Amino acid sequence: MAYTYEYPHPAVTTDIVIFTVEDGALKVLLIKRGMEPFKGKWALPGGFIKMDESLEECALRELSEEAGIEGIYLEQLYSFGSVDRDPRERVISVAYYALIPAGSVELKAGTDADDAAWFKVDELPKLSFDHSEIIKVARERLAAKMDYSTVGLKLMPQEFTLSYLQDVYEKATDKPRDKRNFRKWIFSLNVIEATGKKYASGPHRPAMLYRVIAPEKVENIR
Repeated sequence: MAYTYEYPHPAVTTDIVIFTVEDGALKVLLIKRGMEPFKGKWALPGGFIKMDESLEECALRELSEEAGIEGIYLEQLYSFGSVDRDPRERVISVAYYALIPAGSVELKAGTDADDAAWFKVDELPKLSFDHSEIIKVARERLAAKMDYSTVGLKLMPQEFTLSYLQDVYEKATDKPRDKRNFRKWIFSLNVIEATGKKYASGPHRPAMLYRVIAPEKVENIR
């Protein structure tokens, strides 16, 4: 298929921000670039869109190829188009983001990525391109969404305690929550139920384990 244009056109990429809460901290997935520009530097998974795929198909493909992650739900975040954001050429990036439970995927670097790893969002290495800005926007969107929605349940494992759930919300939003009010709010949504099992940790009284019972009520990220 031939394309002829009177004026130059920018290239289009997708970049993907994947958040999890692990070891008491909000973390983001990064890959180590295996090619120039910024070879050996850390960046978000992503790449150029092919002529025969949609934006979301591109994001899912790049996530699979560069980090070994498949089958997750992505939401479009924002478009980034600063003129000098990519040293190769004029590039516009459409960013996506998602939430996954800690330990739910096995990272496996491939194609043009030399490594893939989780980093605390407050302790990021120097990043390639404008990926620090993309992560900042994604974190702000996540914090705002978690203040009024059930999206935080996407970070939950199959079973969890209420204390763990509250801790995840606090780490993701960087804001403390009143224990009584938080539990009153989460129970009012009718999206979790007790499993009948308990979790014992140290000398404390065993805590009840819960699970999500209405996934269709758990809001998507947008």
